[in-house]
Amino acid sequence: MTPSDLSTLTQRLIAAARNAGADASDAMAVQGTSVSVDVRAGALEHAERSEGIDLGLRVFVGQKQANVSSSDTSDRTVEEMATRAVAMAREAPDDPHAGLADPDQLITDWDIDALELYDPTPEPSAETLQDDAMAAEAAAQGVNGVSQVQQSTGAYGSRQVWLATSTGFSGGYTRTDRAISCVAISGTGTGMERDYSGDSRIFQSDLRPAAELGREAGERAVARVGARKPPTGQYPVIFDERVSSTLIGHLLAAANGSAVARGASWLRDLLGEAVLPDGLNLVEDPHRPRTGGSRPFDGEGLATERRNIVENGVLTGWTLDLASGRKLGMASTGNAARGTSGPPSPSNWNVALDQGTASQADLIRDMGTGLLVTSMIGSTINPNTGDYSRGAAGIWVENGELTYPVNECTIAGSLPEILRRIVPANDARTHLSRVVPSLLVPGMTLAGN
Repeated sequence: MTPSDLSTLTQRLIAAARNAGADASDAMAVQGTSVSVDVRAGALEHAERSEGIDLGLRVFVGQKQANVSSSDTSDRTVEEMATRAVAMAREAPDDPHAGLADPDQLITDWDIDALELYDPTPEPSAETLQDDAMAAEAAAQGVNGVSQVQQSTGAYGSRQVWLATSTGFSGGYTRTDRAISCVAISGTGTGMERDYSGDSRIFQSDLRPAAELGREAGERAVARVGARKPPTGQYPVIFDERVSSTLIGHLLAAANGSAVARGASWLRDLLGEAVLPDGLNLVEDPHRPRTGGSRPFDGEGLATERRNIVENGVLTGWTLDLASGRKLGMASTGNAARGTSGPPSPSNWNVALDQGTASQADLIRDMGTGLLVTSMIGSTINPNTGDYSRGAAGIWVENGELTYPVNECTIAGSLPEILRRIVPANDARTHLSRVVPSLLVPGMTLAGN
């Protein structure tokens, strides 16, 4: 279907909802294609291609709402979706905060081309994806010490999105994705260690070479050979750039308006207070070209805008959709995310933490003795207090030098204290939707031997 077809389809859904007795409605259509090819041991292991369209319809009857979805675009299904949604809404409880955006809140003009979300080059063939996966696997297998490559994958996706509301909004966009990933294993028996590398871009021309990614996966896996538990105690910890965004992710989750409105956020009383070191900014920019989190409007038809979530270390606001904003007596920040099967909820787009001036090597040299964390598993986060505990693996640092690989340890602390003391490096990858450099935390509790 063309964008025009998707627009017509969402209008059909809205008209059907009105005819079924809905007071207001919005509709979403998503058409997508995805292709992935996995190789293993030099041979094709799995290939998959999927194409389809999903429809979502949300209706309002007074302050009651309901959502239905389908993958059938026939006239009969459209009518049945509307009838079923209205019947469900009439049985739903009242939600005083539910409702569509007013017409004067809706975005009316945007420049989709400026965001560069769509690569116009032809879809890669399955053979091209397999060649990429093979090249990554061969490069990983060529690293001395790699015992096997668990999986190597080449993938492509294209998606068209269209959103319309009964209050007058109608808009859509198309986006593409291209990815290569590789998982390598070193050692044998109980001494096996695994690590990975990968890259995902909107434009094929921006994608890192497959052999480079495979070699990186192999080197990372070999670097973990002989891992052992670190000593237990209080030590400085560096979160490698690969995992540092998880720390900022915990801050973003706590600043989510839905969590704040429920009272389930350790940030709930810290609006206008310092949550990061002085001088640090955390900026959301949904208009960065060629970036996965970019979009011209949110899931409710509101304009997306650049904003400072944290400015000079101080938390400036919550991440809000219309419903959470109404609950908190605030305006939406244009952060409604949604799919076809449920109502909107607040979500962040592209975010970037200010980078520092020191390299990761500088932080390692200056930290003395501690842990460089390169991967984490599990998570125990108390959303009300910010108590933090996660399984970790990485490399032990002695006197500013990397010494031996570490696994099977736990790092713990209090998120409010951790975030107030972070020291950023200068190594963030700026094409990611979360641009966060390596972060040094001067002291955390390590549980090992």
